[in-house]
Amino acid sequence: MWFEILPRIDLTATCLVTPGTAAAHTRRSSTGGKEKPVAYYPCQWSLLQRDRLISGVNCYYVSKGLENIS
Repeated sequence: MWFEILPRIDLTATCLVTPGTAAAHTRRSSTGGKEKPVAYYPCQWSLLQRDRLISGVNCYYVSKGLENIS
């Protein structure tokens, strides 16, 4: 019957999804839970530089929050 193929579909889906999920979790755990921003366009680069200047510690990934921006 048609339902006899369901375990094979489940196994195939598991084998296809597991490597991508494992890679994402490994990447996320190695970076402390944050994705590294990548600037592909000049406007994105200018936003990263703005964040670096606003942080006050010369790092784009350290945020101060709106209440600390003068």
